[in-house]
Amino acid sequence: MILEKVFSPETVILNLESTDKDELFEEMVEAIVRVHPGLDRNQALVALKERESKMSTGIMHGIAVPHGNCASAKDVVGAIGISHAGIDYDSLDKAPVNLVFLILCNPEQPEMHLSVLKELASVLQNPGFVADVMEKKTTQEVYDLLCAYKNASLL
Repeated sequence: MILEKVFSPETVILNLESTDKDELFEEMVEAIVRVHPGLDRNQALVALKERESKMSTGIMHGIAVPHGNCASAKDVVGAIGISHAGIDYDSLDKAPVNLVFLILCNPEQPEMHLSVLKELASVLQNPGFVADVMEKKTTQEVYDLLCAYKNASLL
């Protein structure tokens, strides 16, 4: 039940406007700050860029999972972004990114950070998930789909 708490329909962006990684981070952090106003925007951006400098979080087949430790995050918080045009992300496979799961975690909760990444990896391993997400028309549909796939992966 972790992903249901990290993401919400309010932090889903159906049509990302960003064309590169830095713009993407700013756009997605803004979505999180609107829902979690106590989150320090600049601190979050620094955390994401610091993590990204170690290795790209553009992991596979148009998917990126940028994540970082951010002391102003009270819990694990996240946003989901969809880009039909694709984003220049410097991914490991060099392909543009279309689906982004951005995660920020309090550094004092490393177990939770790892649990979220593990749960998300389980969902992303389903071959139909990305295509299904890309077809959704509302933020609630995207959120509900994530929850459905997550629950199915527990069976």
